[in-house]
Amino acid sequence: RGPDGSGQWSDPEWGLGLDHRRLAIIDLTEEGVQPMHSKSGRYVTVYNGEIYNYRELRAELEQIEGFPGWRGHSDTEVMLEAVEQWGFEEALKRFSGMFAIAIWDRKEHCLLLARDRMGEKPLYYSMQGGKFLFGSELKALMGYKKYFNREIDRDSLAAYLRYCYAPGPRTIFKDTFSLMPGTWTCLRPDGELMEPRPYWSLLDCARDAENKIFTAPDEAIVDTLEDLLLKVIEREMISDVPLGAFLSGGVDSSLIVSLMQQCALAPVKTFTIGFDDEAYNEADDAKAVAKHIGTEHTELYVSPQDALDIIPQIPQIWDQPFSDSSQIPTHLVSRMTREHVTVALSGDGGDELFAGYNRHFRGCSLWRKLENVPAPLRKIGARMISNISPQSWNKVFKMYGPLLPPALQMRLPGQKLHKLADVMGAASASEYYRDLTSIWLNPEAVVRNATEFRGPFSIPTANHSRTT
Repeated sequence: RGPDGSGQWSDPEWGLGLDHRRLAIIDLTEEGVQPMHSKSGRYVTVYNGEIYNYRELRAELEQIEGFPGWRGHSDTEVMLEAVEQWGFEEALKRFSGMFAIAIWDRKEHCLLLARDRMGEKPLYYSMQGGKFLFGSELKALMGYKKYFNREIDRDSLAAYLRYCYAPGPRTIFKDTFSLMPGTWTCLRPDGELMEPRPYWSLLDCARDAENKIFTAPDEAIVDTLEDLLLKVIEREMISDVPLGAFLSGGVDSSLIVSLMQQCALAPVKTFTIGFDDEAYNEADDAKAVAKHIGTEHTELYVSPQDALDIIPQIPQIWDQPFSDSSQIPTHLVSRMTREHVTVALSGDGGDELFAGYNRHFRGCSLWRKLENVPAPLRKIGARMISNISPQSWNKVFKMYGPLLPPALQMRLPGQKLHKLADVMGAASASEYYRDLTSIWLNPEAVVRNATEFRGPFSIPTANHSRTT
């Protein structure tokens, strides 16, 4: 996945090959090259990502009696020795980071695969033609042209029309899967793939938090959160290459950059994409934030033609169909940023963690009101909203905006009102939320022979004569 080098290793007796493309971030020397062997020689890994708490783990490992010492200072070496000392699952529970890990156990003759807790790094696999294929990009699997089946999974296509992406563990390709976040699996010597096991659960964390409510004054809560975020950002800034940040001017990226600047000894390099359309342009806000914090700021204004020029490249950039409109500006700002730094932090994930979307708070309170209204009345109200175009609603809100209560002052109100009309007829809270997050409300009607995935999913396993 990177331009800084490549490496291969194979175990001909067991039919296994490991291949790695490196983006060098920590330990740029030969001691950081992959595939990497553990000190004992038992484990061999190819790994994509970063273990942010590797320094703490390194110090902990050094306290173990008889520990053999280190060759270099990479997080990859720490990851391998953690597995050596504590076992695979226990080591995973200790890792704080983003990663897709593949480890060949030369003693047990099994292939271990794992993905980080929140699924920041992808990991795909497929059993086809008597072969087990895996990689951090689907393009790696597709490169095995003799066996890889490119048949579209119609159920995933239906889900794609609803959500603008193909939800895991399925992918857009039939018989090809994505390892779910926070899980690990093992390809055993007999060719059987173990059912993926969770080593961490977001739901368990939420349930545990319900029993440990932090009852402190608001000021103490804010200070505690700031200390936690500062610790996280400080870890994520460990790098042997130039580092910067995407800055949109919104709350999330502005907070990240502010904390980065507290940790940095020099002005942080920040990057922004601007648009001539004021409805979407955040460059002025970003510039103001950069000036206030004191960063070294770079911005790039892009035209409609710049965006159009990217479209032919999209199939080579993304592994699967992905309809988020942010993909084009994300690619443009990444391309510009790469001219200056190798690593960039962003504010992505803040809205999900801190209930930043309208559906998280307005959506919840609105459902409490809607569920008490008879369904026929809700449908009449939905038709009344839909009969007025989004553009007309936008003009109304622009004209009367200063007179409206704060709860009704929003960006692109016409689109949001039409979205509301789409979900007002929901029969239950779960259906309401599903429709609220949907782009296409009935994809099965347009994708023939498709059944949307709506529940637990078990991946079939089969014996493949230990070929990998």
